[in-house]
Amino acid sequence: MQTLRVNGYDMAYLEVGAGAPLVCVHGTLGDFRTWSAVLGPLSKARRMISLSLGHFFPEHWNGVGDDYTMAQHVADVIGFIEQLETGPVDLMGHSRGGHISFRVAQQRPDLLRKLILAEPGGELDRSLDPAAVPGPSPRAARFAALAEKIAGGDIDGGLMVFFDAIEGDGAWARLPAAPKQQLRDNAFTLIGQVGENRQPYKRVEAESIRMPTLFVGGTDTRGALPAVLRALAAHVAGAQTAMIPGAGHWMFEQAPQEFCRIVLGFLAR
Repeated sequence: MQTLRVNGYDMAYLEVGAGAPLVCVHGTLGDFRTWSAVLGPLSKARRMISLSLGHFFPEHWNGVGDDYTMAQHVADVIGFIEQLETGPVDLMGHSRGGHISFRVAQQRPDLLRKLILAEPGGELDRSLDPAAVPGPSPRAARFAALAEKIAGGDIDGGLMVFFDAIEGDGAWARLPAAPKQQLRDNAFTLIGQVGENRQPYKRVEAESIRMPTLFVGGTDTRGALPAVLRALAAHVAGAQTAMIPGAGHWMFEQAPQEFCRIVLGFLAR
Protein backbone atom coordinates (compact mmCIF):
# COMPACT_ATOMS: atom_id res chain seq x y z
CA MET A 1 0.00 0.00 0.00
CA GLN A 2 1.16 3.52 -0.82
CA THR A 3 -0.28 6.99 -0.16
CA LEU A 4 -0.45 10.31 -1.94
CA ARG A 5 -1.16 13.56 -0.11
CA VAL A 6 -4.18 15.06 -1.88
CA ASN A 7 -6.18 18.05 -0.65
CA GLY A 8 -4.80 17.60 2.87
CA TYR A 9 -5.62 13.88 3.02
CA ASP A 10 -3.40 10.82 2.61
CA MET A 11 -5.12 8.79 -0.11
CA ALA A 12 -4.18 5.13 0.07
CA TYR A 13 -3.75 3.09 -3.10
CA LEU A 14 -2.38 -0.14 -4.52
CA GLU A 15 -0.21 -0.18 -7.62
CA VAL A 16 0.76 -3.20 -9.71
CA GLY A 17 1.97 -3.73 -13.26
CA ALA A 18 3.59 -1.47 -15.82
CA GLY A 19 2.52 0.47 -18.88
CA ALA A 20 -0.16 3.08 -19.40
CA PRO A 21 -1.94 3.87 -16.10
CA LEU A 22 -5.48 2.69 -15.41
CA VAL A 23 -6.86 4.41 -12.29
CA CYS A 24 -9.69 2.49 -10.59
CA VAL A 25 -12.35 4.09 -8.36
CA HIS A 26 -14.44 1.88 -6.06
CA GLY A 27 -18.11 2.32 -5.23
CA THR A 28 -20.22 2.42 -2.07
CA LEU A 29 -18.72 0.35 0.77
CA GLY A 30 -15.65 -0.44 -1.35
CA ASP A 31 -11.97 0.53 -1.16
CA PHE A 32 -8.76 -0.23 -3.02
CA ARG A 33 -9.42 -3.97 -2.47
CA THR A 34 -12.58 -3.82 -4.57
CA TRP A 35 -10.72 -4.60 -7.79
CA SER A 36 -8.65 -7.50 -6.40
CA ALA A 37 -10.21 -10.11 -8.70
CA VAL A 38 -9.08 -8.27 -11.83
CA LEU A 39 -5.87 -6.52 -10.78
CA GLY A 40 -3.70 -9.49 -11.76
CA PRO A 41 -5.04 -10.04 -15.29
CA LEU A 42 -5.30 -6.32 -16.08
CA SER A 43 -1.80 -5.61 -14.75
CA LYS A 44 -0.33 -7.79 -17.51
CA ALA A 45 -1.07 -4.93 -19.89
CA ARG A 46 -1.53 -1.88 -17.66
CA ARG A 47 -0.13 -0.03 -14.68
CA MET A 48 -3.05 -0.65 -12.34
CA ILE A 49 -3.68 2.00 -9.67
CA SER A 50 -6.55 1.20 -7.30
CA LEU A 51 -7.30 3.97 -4.81
CA SER A 52 -9.34 4.36 -1.63
CA LEU A 53 -11.47 7.48 -1.39
CA GLY A 54 -11.44 9.61 1.74
CA HIS A 55 -12.89 7.91 4.87
CA PHE A 56 -12.75 4.43 3.36
CA PHE A 57 -10.46 1.58 4.48
CA PRO A 58 -7.67 1.65 5.58
CA GLU A 59 -9.12 4.58 7.52
CA HIS A 60 -11.61 3.49 10.18
CA TRP A 61 -14.07 6.38 10.10
CA ASN A 62 -16.83 6.86 12.65
CA GLY A 63 -19.20 8.71 10.32
CA VAL A 64 -18.69 12.09 12.01
CA GLY A 65 -17.88 15.16 9.93
CA ASP A 66 -19.08 17.13 6.94
CA ASP A 67 -16.37 16.37 4.38
CA TYR A 68 -17.91 13.20 2.93
CA THR A 69 -19.43 14.73 -0.19
CA MET A 70 -19.57 13.87 -3.84
CA ALA A 71 -17.83 17.14 -4.72
CA GLN A 72 -14.96 16.36 -2.31
CA HIS A 73 -14.43 12.88 -3.71
CA VAL A 74 -14.49 14.18 -7.29
CA ALA A 75 -11.94 16.84 -6.36
CA ASP A 76 -9.81 14.21 -4.64
CA VAL A 77 -9.73 11.94 -7.69
CA ILE A 78 -8.81 14.91 -9.85
CA GLY A 79 -6.04 15.83 -7.41
CA PHE A 80 -4.85 12.23 -7.23
CA ILE A 81 -4.50 11.98 -11.03
CA GLU A 82 -2.67 15.32 -11.10
CA GLN A 83 -0.26 14.08 -8.41
CA LEU A 84 0.60 11.00 -10.48
CA GLU A 85 2.18 13.33 -13.06
CA THR A 86 1.80 10.74 -15.82
CA GLY A 87 -0.20 12.77 -18.29
CA PRO A 88 -3.70 11.59 -19.29
CA VAL A 89 -4.80 8.30 -17.70
CA ASP A 90 -7.53 5.78 -18.36
CA LEU A 91 -10.16 5.96 -15.60
CA MET A 92 -12.47 3.15 -14.46
CA GLY A 93 -15.20 3.54 -11.87
CA HIS A 94 -17.80 1.18 -10.42
CA SER A 95 -21.21 2.20 -9.06
CA ARG A 96 -20.71 5.34 -6.93
CA GLY A 97 -17.15 5.37 -8.23
CA GLY A 98 -18.63 5.39 -11.73
CA HIS A 99 -20.56 8.51 -10.81
CA ILE A 100 -17.37 10.10 -9.52
CA SER A 101 -15.49 9.10 -12.68
CA PHE A 102 -18.28 10.57 -14.83
CA ARG A 103 -17.93 13.89 -12.97
CA VAL A 104 -14.14 13.83 -13.36
CA ALA A 105 -14.57 13.31 -17.11
CA GLN A 106 -17.09 16.15 -17.21
CA GLN A 107 -14.90 18.60 -15.28
CA ARG A 108 -11.38 17.64 -16.37
CA PRO A 109 -11.39 15.85 -19.73
CA ASP A 110 -7.77 16.90 -20.19
CA LEU A 111 -6.76 14.38 -17.51
CA LEU A 112 -8.31 11.37 -19.23
CA ARG A 113 -7.61 9.25 -22.27
CA LYS A 114 -10.45 6.70 -21.99
CA LEU A 115 -13.33 6.22 -19.54
CA ILE A 116 -14.84 2.95 -18.28
CA LEU A 117 -18.07 3.10 -16.26
CA ALA A 118 -19.19 -0.16 -14.62
CA GLU A 119 -22.86 0.41 -13.83
CA PRO A 120 -22.44 4.01 -12.65
CA GLY A 121 -24.64 4.86 -9.69
CA GLY A 122 -27.00 7.78 -9.29
CA GLU A 123 -30.28 9.05 -10.60
CA LEU A 124 -31.54 10.67 -13.79
CA ASP A 125 -33.17 14.06 -14.12
CA ARG A 126 -36.16 14.68 -16.36
CA SER A 127 -34.02 15.36 -19.42
CA LEU A 128 -32.98 11.68 -19.29
CA ASP A 129 -36.07 10.21 -17.61
CA PRO A 130 -39.37 12.04 -18.20
CA ALA A 131 -40.88 10.17 -15.25
CA ALA A 132 -38.32 11.59 -12.80
CA VAL A 133 -39.89 13.59 -9.97
CA PRO A 134 -37.97 16.57 -8.54
CA GLY A 135 -37.23 16.61 -4.83
CA PRO A 136 -36.18 13.94 -2.31
CA SER A 137 -35.85 10.54 -3.97
CA PRO A 138 -36.73 7.03 -2.79
CA ARG A 139 -33.01 6.23 -3.06
CA ALA A 140 -32.17 8.99 -0.56
CA ALA A 141 -34.80 7.68 1.83
CA ARG A 142 -33.38 4.16 1.59
CA PHE A 143 -29.88 5.38 2.39
CA ALA A 144 -31.17 7.36 5.36
CA ALA A 145 -32.80 4.21 6.74
CA LEU A 146 -29.61 2.20 6.20
CA ALA A 147 -27.52 4.88 7.88
CA GLU A 148 -29.84 4.82 10.88
CA LYS A 149 -29.32 1.07 11.23
CA ILE A 150 -25.55 1.44 11.00
CA ALA A 151 -25.45 4.32 13.50
CA GLY A 152 -27.57 2.26 15.86
CA GLY A 153 -25.08 -0.59 15.82
CA ASP A 154 -26.94 -2.98 13.50
CA ILE A 155 -24.14 -3.11 10.96
CA ASP A 156 -24.90 -6.49 9.42
CA GLY A 157 -28.61 -5.65 9.32
CA GLY A 158 -27.94 -2.46 7.36
CA LEU A 159 -25.50 -4.15 5.02
CA MET A 160 -27.91 -6.99 4.35
CA VAL A 161 -30.64 -4.59 3.27
CA PHE A 162 -28.21 -2.72 1.01
CA PHE A 163 -26.69 -5.81 -0.59
CA ASP A 164 -29.92 -7.76 -1.05
CA ALA A 165 -31.58 -4.76 -2.72
CA ILE A 166 -28.95 -4.92 -5.47
CA GLU A 167 -28.16 -8.64 -5.73
CA GLY A 168 -31.47 -10.20 -4.67
CA ASP A 169 -32.95 -11.68 -1.51
CA GLY A 170 -30.52 -13.84 0.40
CA ALA A 171 -27.43 -12.47 -1.40
CA TRP A 172 -25.86 -11.17 1.81
CA ALA A 173 -26.25 -14.54 3.51
CA ARG A 174 -24.53 -16.27 0.57
CA LEU A 175 -21.65 -13.79 0.40
CA PRO A 176 -18.28 -15.29 1.47
CA ALA A 177 -16.60 -14.07 4.64
CA ALA A 178 -13.85 -11.95 3.02
CA PRO A 179 -16.10 -9.67 0.91
CA LYS A 180 -18.51 -9.40 3.84
CA GLN A 181 -15.69 -8.09 6.01
CA GLN A 182 -14.66 -5.57 3.37
CA LEU A 183 -18.19 -4.15 3.41
CA ARG A 184 -18.17 -4.07 7.22
CA ASP A 185 -14.85 -2.19 7.17
CA ASN A 186 -16.58 0.64 5.29
CA ALA A 187 -20.04 0.45 6.85
CA PHE A 188 -19.92 3.90 8.48
CA THR A 189 -19.44 5.57 5.09
CA LEU A 190 -23.15 4.91 4.53
CA ILE A 191 -23.77 7.56 7.19
CA GLY A 192 -21.76 10.07 5.20
CA GLN A 193 -23.50 9.12 1.98
CA VAL A 194 -26.82 10.45 3.26
CA GLY A 195 -25.55 14.03 3.04
CA GLU A 196 -23.15 13.68 0.10
CA ASN A 197 -25.25 15.97 -2.15
CA ARG A 198 -25.11 13.76 -5.22
CA GLN A 199 -26.81 15.46 -8.15
CA PRO A 200 -28.82 13.59 -10.81
CA TYR A 201 -27.35 13.10 -14.26
CA LYS A 202 -28.49 15.49 -16.98
CA ARG A 203 -28.63 14.85 -20.70
CA VAL A 204 -26.41 17.86 -21.44
CA GLU A 205 -23.79 16.41 -19.08
CA ALA A 206 -23.78 13.06 -20.83
CA GLU A 207 -23.50 14.81 -24.17
CA SER A 208 -20.47 16.73 -22.90
CA ILE A 209 -18.40 13.53 -22.46
CA ARG A 210 -16.14 13.33 -25.52
CA MET A 211 -13.41 10.79 -24.72
CA PRO A 212 -13.90 7.13 -25.76
CA THR A 213 -16.24 5.62 -23.18
CA LEU A 214 -17.20 2.05 -22.32
CA PHE A 215 -20.20 1.11 -20.18
CA VAL A 216 -20.11 -2.35 -18.58
CA GLY A 217 -23.07 -4.01 -16.89
CA GLY A 218 -24.33 -7.36 -15.67
CA THR A 219 -27.45 -8.84 -17.22
CA ASP A 220 -28.74 -9.90 -13.78
CA THR A 221 -28.40 -6.52 -12.04
CA ARG A 222 -31.62 -5.44 -10.34
CA GLY A 223 -33.15 -2.05 -9.64
CA ALA A 224 -32.49 1.26 -11.37
CA LEU A 225 -28.81 0.76 -12.27
CA PRO A 226 -29.46 -0.80 -15.70
CA ALA A 227 -31.75 2.09 -16.66
CA VAL A 228 -29.09 4.62 -15.64
CA LEU A 229 -26.50 2.79 -17.73
CA ARG A 230 -28.74 2.69 -20.81
CA ALA A 231 -29.74 6.35 -20.52
CA LEU A 232 -26.17 7.61 -20.18
CA ALA A 233 -24.81 5.33 -22.90
CA ALA A 234 -27.46 6.61 -25.31
CA HIS A 235 -26.20 10.19 -24.95
CA VAL A 236 -22.42 9.83 -24.62
CA ALA A 237 -21.22 10.20 -28.19
CA GLY A 238 -19.78 6.98 -29.59
CA ALA A 239 -20.12 5.11 -26.30
CA GLN A 240 -19.74 1.34 -26.31
CA THR A 241 -21.77 -0.95 -24.05
CA ALA A 242 -20.93 -4.49 -22.94
CA MET A 243 -23.29 -6.62 -20.86
CA ILE A 244 -21.90 -9.69 -19.09
CA PRO A 245 -24.36 -12.63 -19.09
CA GLY A 246 -25.23 -14.09 -15.72
CA ALA A 247 -23.44 -11.39 -13.76
CA GLY A 248 -24.82 -8.77 -11.42
CA HIS A 249 -23.62 -5.42 -10.14
CA TRP A 250 -20.23 -6.74 -8.97
CA MET A 251 -19.60 -8.21 -12.42
CA PHE A 252 -15.82 -7.96 -12.14
CA GLU A 253 -15.91 -10.35 -9.16
CA GLN A 254 -18.56 -12.66 -10.60
CA ALA A 255 -17.07 -12.90 -14.12
CA PRO A 256 -13.51 -11.58 -13.87
CA GLN A 257 -12.17 -13.21 -17.03
CA GLU A 258 -14.94 -11.80 -19.21
CA PHE A 259 -14.69 -8.41 -17.55
CA CYS A 260 -10.93 -8.27 -18.20
CA ARG A 261 -11.39 -9.39 -21.80
CA ILE A 262 -13.88 -6.58 -22.42
CA VAL A 263 -11.81 -3.90 -20.67
CA LEU A 264 -8.50 -4.83 -22.29
CA GLY A 265 -10.12 -5.03 -25.70
CA PHE A 266 -11.54 -1.53 -25.27
CA LEU A 267 -8.26 -0.09 -24.02
CA ALA A 268 -6.27 -1.64 -26.85
CA ARG A 269 -8.28 0.08 -29.58
